[in-house]
Amino acid sequence: MLTGKRILVTSGPTHEPIDPVRYIANRSSGAQGTAIAAALRDLGARVVFVTGPASVPPPEDVEVLRVETALQMLAAVESALPVDAAVMAAAVADWRVANAAQQKMKKTAQGLPMLEFIENPDILHTLSHHAQRPKLVVGFAAETENVVAHASAKRARKGCDWILANDVSPATGIMGGPENAVHLITENKVEDWPRMAKADVAARLAARIAKALS
Repeated sequence: MLTGKRILVTSGPTHEPIDPVRYIANRSSGAQGTAIAAALRDLGARVVFVTGPASVPPPEDVEVLRVETALQMLAAVESALPVDAAVMAAAVADWRVANAAQQKMKKTAQGLPMLEFIENPDILHTLSHHAQRPKLVVGFAAETENVVAHASAKRARKGCDWILANDVSPATGIMGGPENAVHLITENKVEDWPRMAKADVAARLAARIAKALS
C-alpha cells in the first residue's frame, strides 16, 4: 500500500543539557512513534526514523537517525527531506537552557544556580511551512486538559494536516504505557478512537496515511 513512498517519523523525547551530566526531558518512552514507524514499514514504506533517547529500541529495517536535542532533531528532519509524508510523534522539549554549563555545576554556599531558558525551534511548524513540505504532515498533541480544543488550536497554529491528540494525565497511564486513546483531528473533523494497544493505533494510522497518499 505504501510501496515507493518515503515517510519520516520522529519519536522519543529530546534531552536538553543543563550541564554535561544533567538535562531537561519529559516522560515520553518513544513507544508510539516506534510502533508507527514499524506499521508504515510493514505497509511497504521506506521509513526515516529520527529518534531522541527513547527507552524502547527503534524498529528493524528502517533508516535510523539518532539525536539528543531539539536542535539536532530539526537538523535531522531537514536532512531527510524530501519525503512523501511525515509523522511528528516526538515529544520535543519546548525550551532549552541558554546558559548550559560546560562543566558539572557544583553546589555552592551562594545558593541555587540561575538557569535562563530560551525557546527551542518549532519543528512541526517549520516542516508544515517548509519549501519541501511533505504532501501529508501529521502532528501529535499530548494534553492534560481540554484535549480536543487544545489540539485543534494547535493543528491550526502549526499548519499541519492532521493532529493525533491524547490525554496524558497521570491517571490515564498512557505516557510510557502500552496503550493509547487518541482523537484524530483534521481540518473539518474529529474522530474519537477507542483505547487500544499502541501497535493498533499505529496500524490504524498507517492505513489512513496509505489511503491519503494513494
